Amino acid sequence: MEKLEPTREEINTLKGSTMLEFGATWCGYCKAAQPTITSELSHFPNIRHIKIEDGKGRRLGRSFHVKLWPTLIFLKDGVELRRLVREIDAAELKSGLALIAA
Repeated sequence: MEKLEPTREEINTLKGSTMLEFGATWCGYCKAAQPTITSELSHFPNIRHIKIEDGKGRRLGRSFHVKLWPTLIFLKDGVELRRLVREIDAAELKSGLALIAA
């Protein structure tokens, strides 16, 4: 059974710190970014991480204007504060996580 993605309304009402990760299981850039994402997230256990399988016809990705994968969106109380796109740099990822963890 396919897991349903959250709606934009559900994302907008999330309280606290959330990182959305848009990508696809077959995406080479997404696969390459996984070790960095996993490593950096381990330092921020209180940040909610929602992985979203994106693709044609997926409304949530379109509502965030996602064009390339992976796209990481850093949210605080449902508001986007920063995003990283495609090649994920560990220092930039850590900075984004620290921004929403504060």
